[in-house]
Amino acid sequence: MNNQVTLVGHVGQQPISKDFQDTGNKLVKFSIAVREYSSKDEKEKTMWVDVDAWNGLADRVLQTITKGREVVVNGRLAISTYSKDVNGATVQVSKPVIKLSSFHLCGPKPTAQQ
Repeated sequence: MNNQVTLVGHVGQQPISKDFQDTGNKLVKFSIAVREYSSKDEKEKTMWVDVDAWNGLADRVLQTITKGREVVVNGRLAISTYSKDVNGATVQVSKPVIKLSSFHLCGPKPTAQQ
């Protein structure tokens, strides 16, 4: 069974790049807002999903993806775990993240007013 997910959403902020000098790898992170519907009676909700792109794909993301742009992302669903300070206590936080394998821009390019 394959772990493959496809989501359509709008990019929340400009992608952020991080270079790893020791390995020569590059990581680009961004998040997309995805519409979530729970039932007929509930209003539409927004779910934020983090996306990680590595190396050559990371370079393509930096060149083409901008805040507000509608994008289709394809990738593998993974769990990211990190430590966070909450009221003086360190807690482990886990959240889903898409490990990007491909993407496609869709919809009109956002204007400066959006």
